[in-house]
Amino acid sequence: MTVQTGEGGPRPGSGSGPGPGSGPGPGPGPGSGARPRRRDRHGRGLRGRLVPPGVPLYRSRSQQFDDLVLEAVARLEPRWETELAEVEFAVQEVPDADTIGDDGVPLARIVRGSPDTRDPGNPATGPRIVLYRRPLLARAEDEDELSELVFDVVVEEFAEILGVDPEVIDPGY
Repeated sequence: MTVQTGEGGPRPGSGSGPGPGSGPGPGPGPGSGARPRRRDRHGRGLRGRLVPPGVPLYRSRSQQFDDLVLEAVARLEPRWETELAEVEFAVQEVPDADTIGDDGVPLARIVRGSPDTRDPGNPATGPRIVLYRRPLLARAEDEDELSELVFDVVVEEFAEILGVDPEVIDPGY
C-alpha cells in the first residue's frame, strides 16, 4: 500500500490546491517544504482505521460488533454455561420487514428451536437469539455504550428464553 505524503505535486481531482486542509505556503511539490496533508479534500479527516486489511489487527465494523456479542456471552458463561450451551447467537444487519411492528424497530428477536427429534429431515435445534446490528448501533453514542447495550439485550433475550427476570441472569441489570 502506498501512502500519499504530499510529495510529487498535485494530482488531478485531489483537491491539493488552496482550501481547507492544505497547509500554509505553496502547494506540495519537490523542495517546497510543505507539510503533508492531514485531511481529505472535504476537510473531514481520515476515515476508518489506518490498518491494511491483511494485517491481523484489522477488523471490519461488523466483525467488531460480532466481538461485542461474543464478549457479552462470555460475561454470562461462568454462571450460565450449561444453559448457554443450547442457545445459538446470530447477528443480522437489520430486522426483516415482517418483524417491525407498532413498537418500533426491534433490537433483537428469539427464534424458538424445534425440540422434535423424530423427524430426521428436521433435526432438533435450540433457540437462537438474533441481534440487529444497525438498530443497536443507532441507539449507542460510543463504543462503551454500545457494549453495554449489547450486553443488556443479550441478558433480556436470554432471560426470556429461560422464563426468568433479567435481574436473575445479571444482578447488575
